[in-house]
Amino acid sequence: MNKFNDIKYVGVNDYQIDLFEGQYVVPNGMAYNSYAIIDEQIAVMDSVDARFSGEWLANIKTALIGKAPDFLIVQHMEPDHSGSIMAFCKEYPSAKIVSSIKAFAMMKNYFKTDFSERRVVITDGATLNLGKHELLFKEAPMVHWPEVIMTYDLLDKILFSADAFGKFGAKGTDEDWACEARRYYFGIVGKYGLPVQNLFKKLAGLKINAICPLHGEILSDNLSYYLDLYNTWSSYGVESDGVLIAYTSVYGNTKKAALRLQSLLKDKGVNVVIDDLARCDMAEAVEDAFRYGKIVLATTTYNGEIFPFMREFINHLVERNFQNRTVAFIENGSWAPTATKVMKSMLEKCKNLKFATTSVKIMSSPSDENELELANLAKELSE
Repeated sequence: MNKFNDIKYVGVNDYQIDLFEGQYVVPNGMAYNSYAIIDEQIAVMDSVDARFSGEWLANIKTALIGKAPDFLIVQHMEPDHSGSIMAFCKEYPSAKIVSSIKAFAMMKNYFKTDFSERRVVITDGATLNLGKHELLFKEAPMVHWPEVIMTYDLLDKILFSADAFGKFGAKGTDEDWACEARRYYFGIVGKYGLPVQNLFKKLAGLKINAICPLHGEILSDNLSYYLDLYNTWSSYGVESDGVLIAYTSVYGNTKKAALRLQSLLKDKGVNVVIDDLARCDMAEAVEDAFRYGKIVLATTTYNGEIFPFMREFINHLVERNFQNRTVAFIENGSWAPTATKVMKSMLEKCKNLKFATTSVKIMSSPSDENELELANLAKELSE
């Protein structure tokens, strides 16, 4: 935060964690971001996971140089951000807690108190004056919990964005922002595209010099890049030209067809990504499905249904409002192929899906007829 002298970073990095939210692989850890705005009155923005209360409080003391904060602003109540609220309250008994009424109701559930003697309930459009810094609050329900608020510093034009614009990985990790932010977005926020679009409307007209999320890096350069990506993701638009082939294979024959289609598409100059759903990170596959405009689902008939990893994958897509894509199918079955029928029925809840006219039906192993079908499918997907 060296560009903004009054705002200090007081968050922590978590290198102990292996699965974020119990399911997302985070090889580079996670950041739990917290910020201190130092003015005539001092506000701390959000707490951190309870396992890091001591480190966080030490960071606050270092940043404040002996001063005591006047406010703790709670933007989001997930435990990775609210877990140290009680530790803060014990350390700073005169500080007030600033949050939404829904957040205070959640505090009652978590901590058996709603801090009625020291709370400041804010609503959409409310402000808090710290001195030079005046904070404007924006409610952001379902981005991605119902109690979420975001905070805009009218002086420095900084948006404290709660979980929005966050990413996997500890702060300072040398990795591509979009890759881990995309995986984070579609895994955690992806279902809530409409609320994110509504947030964009609320923020319209505000000049933003920096975005301070609760996970990942502080964003201050080339902000249009991050804003444009978030707009594309939340409107379920196509980010990159290309085709995703997502497959499962029991004895290797469906895999052969998937690899053959990949080769045919590459020969036509098409960008192709291929995911073995039994072996890849499922969150990576979901990310790919929302990144590209066309997807091929290739799987075997299994117990009259489809292979479990394909079922899990499609469930993830449907749960996250998969839409605005072209979908093609490759099915395999030794005696009664039903995979395409099952996959189509699972996708019925999705909006604006276009199904390819060419389908591929393999009977045990790819045939000459299948080769022709794959060639026709490659032609259709390349057009």
